[in-house]
Amino acid sequence: MGAGKKMNILRKCARFIDNINEKVGFAASWLTTILVVVVCYDVFTRYLLKKSSVAAQELEWHIFAVIFLVGAAYTLKHDKHVRVDVLYARFSPKRKAIINMIGCVIFLMPFIIMIIWTSRNFVANSYMFGETSPDPGGLPARYVLKGFIPLGFFFLFMQALSLLFKSIITVFGGEK
Repeated sequence: MGAGKKMNILRKCARFIDNINEKVGFAASWLTTILVVVVCYDVFTRYLLKKSSVAAQELEWHIFAVIFLVGAAYTLKHDKHVRVDVLYARFSPKRKAIINMIGCVIFLMPFIIMIIWTSRNFVANSYMFGETSPDPGGLPARYVLKGFIPLGFFFLFMQALSLLFKSIITVFGGEK
């Protein structure tokens, strides 16, 4: 198999992953609208009706957690994650790609694998025990929220693969 064909395969894989995470990011963006509605409801009932709901408060942080977890891959896809780019911003595309390759392989991907691996028992135990909120009036099925930990990091791992593939294409294929 020639180098051009290998680059095309990497390009197609990266495009496939990007499309998935674009859709996941779009869904997460709608969750922000739902979060605003829930917060407004909570504020209205708490301050105007003088009635507080533990379930509404927990729903706020549950939705926020899901947005954060599944939105991380979308953020990486659009290169909007936190980066100390004092030097990086001045580098050529090829040098940036080399740094991205090294960062993905040495730091990002091993970290993601560690999180997914260590969260397995955390999620499984929560599911087996049927974990719910410890607070009276809290939300049931906390294991659903915890299940988003490996799922969100799976999407992030896939986006790291896409970044790695695009970086390989830039470094070895002569284009971005």
